[in-house]
This record gives sequence, structure tokens and C-alpha cells, in this order.
Amino acid sequence: MTEHAMPLHNTAQPMNLANPAATTNSTNAAHPATATNPAHPAMTGESVPNPRKTMRIGSLEFESPLFLAPMAGVSDQPFRVLCHEKGAAVVCMEMVSANAIKYGNKKTEAFVDISPDEHPVSMQLFGPDPETIALAARYLDHKPFDILDINMGCPMPKIVKNGEGSALMKDPHLAAAIVKAAVEATDRPVTVKIRAGFDEDHKNAPDLAKYLEDAGAAAIAVHGRTREQYYTGKADWDIIRKVKEAVSVPVIGNGDIMSREEAFRRMAETGCDGVMIGRAAEGNPWIFSGETPSIHDIKVMMKRHAALQIANKGDHFGVLQMRKHVAWYIKSIPGAAALRYAVNQTTSLEELNRLIDTIEE
Repeated sequence: MTEHAMPLHNTAQPMNLANPAATTNSTNAAHPATATNPAHPAMTGESVPNPRKTMRIGSLEFESPLFLAPMAGVSDQPFRVLCHEKGAAVVCMEMVSANAIKYGNKKTEAFVDISPDEHPVSMQLFGPDPETIALAARYLDHKPFDILDINMGCPMPKIVKNGEGSALMKDPHLAAAIVKAAVEATDRPVTVKIRAGFDEDHKNAPDLAKYLEDAGAAAIAVHGRTREQYYTGKADWDIIRKVKEAVSVPVIGNGDIMSREEAFRRMAETGCDGVMIGRAAEGNPWIFSGETPSIHDIKVMMKRHAALQIANKGDHFGVLQMRKHVAWYIKSIPGAAALRYAVNQTTSLEELNRLIDTIEE
């Protein structure tokens, strides 16, 4: 995944490691997430105001239009909590296989664990047919998610080969039937994440979006690349504009967003209602608030993140998971390569915190 540099200026406040809910931008399920801090002008040279004061999906209303994208191996519960606290309107969970739920795969339970400190949260399912999706939606009904999202954009070969993810873009009638089944199986708003199309010759996102809206989708997120592009090349934001023009439900754009200002600019250009941020949030949950962290802030955040990982996954696996996150957090810090090597050898929280403490402020 793409890494990015972070300017290091002291504007954010340190977090309380002893209290996971105590941060400058923490919210709860009764209070929509809000990104109130102004964007740092050094990021683009100018400040771009939020073009939307509120956004609504079904009965849910948000004061921020910025979403954390679902990312396998990244958007787990600890990371979602941190992004929520820094202003993400909705945090999206890692995608869950409806077939895995159907066949009783016990490993699935770890992917559907939701913290009270991350609402509003979107649960994302992927599956090949209406019956399997409906079964999974009913099975998960007791979980406290706020939105049910259907993945029709994953480009991975093993997913596409099974007729799931972006393969569904080739069959609009089946895609619509899956959405209709999900809507009938849950009382939560059902949204869909799609791509520009399956390949350059079949960029059918605007037409597919109409089918999905008619089937009951409450919002549609569009990644501006085709399945054949995977994550290469550039996202096509013009296709996102065309989807917005084609449907009346909210449209959330996704692809190549590297700053809060750029998200707002894309909204102004395309008319889309929100923006989903993925890789640019890795090591940078501040992207949702517009804060520019100091080195001290990054150190505090890494320790907080590690503590949440340990609490969620246990000592061994929690430390292993933190290795990639630390690499993202420290990318722009002097001596990052040597520190990254040392972190990749560590096996305990104490060792990890000691290495973090060696970073000069």
C-alpha cells in the first residue's frame, strides 16, 4: 500500500493513554462525528472549506463528509476507534465473507467485533448471491453496526473468481437482487461500494448505480478505478461525477485522496456528497480533522494505538500488527529506516514503547 509523508508541526493535543475515549475529537453513537479543526494550509497552500454542512444516509446524519474506507488488514477495531476520534464521519470495517458466516467459520467473529467508541460504523459484507447475503445480514443483526455495506468493488482474483466483489459489476441484475435481499433482511441502511467498472471498456458505474438505487441502496460509494486497474494509475473522478448525476441517493467518492483539503475540493468539483479516505489515513488518522501532528503527537498516538491493539488482539499478535502501523507513522521522521528495522524485531509492548521513546522530538 502507498505510504505518505506527514508534515511535523505541533498543533494536535496529546491523548490520554489511560482513557481510550479521552481525545480531543471523541464522539459517541448519539453524537455524529465532527471534523472541527481547520485544515493546515501548509498541506496545499490554501484552505478549502467543507462544501457540505451535513450528510445523511437513511435516518443517520453526519456533520462531516469524510469516511474511513474499509481496508483488509488495516481498518480493524483499534484503527477505526482512532480515526473516529479524529473526525471520521463513518468508519468502515474490514470486509466479511457472507459465505464464511454461512458455513460457520469461527475466525469471522474477530472481524465483526465492534467497540462502543467507534460509532457510526459500517459493516461490510461480500458474497455471490442474494440468499447468502441475506442469511449473513440476518445472522449479524444482533451486532451494533449502523450501516450494512455490500462490497462490489474488491478486485482481488480469488474474490472475483468466486463471482464476488467487482465481478458483480458485470451483472447489474444480480447486483440489484443482492441489494434488494440485504434491504429486506435488515432495518439498517444498506449501502454499496463499487468501482468505475470492470475494465476500461466497461465503465458502467453510472448505469449500475441506477439499478442499485432502485433496489433500495441508501448510498453508493465509488472507487474511481476499474477492477483491471487494481490500485494502479489514477482514479477517474469524472465517473464519480457521472454517478452523482445519475442517482438521487448520496454518492461517496473514493480514490487518490491525500488530504482533507483535496477531499473537499473533489466534492466541489463532482458534486459528490462525501469522500472515503483509505491509504492516506494509514499512519495519519489526523487527516480527518486537518490537524498536523508534531513528533510528540505521533509518539503518543503510536503508544495509544499499540495499547488498543494489545487489548483487542493480545500481546503477541497485537505487537505483530503494530509493525506495519509504526512504519506508516514514522515514515517522515529522521532515522525511520533504522527504527523500522528495530521495531520489526520486537515482540513485546514494553520493547515497542521503549523504541518509540528513542525518537527525538
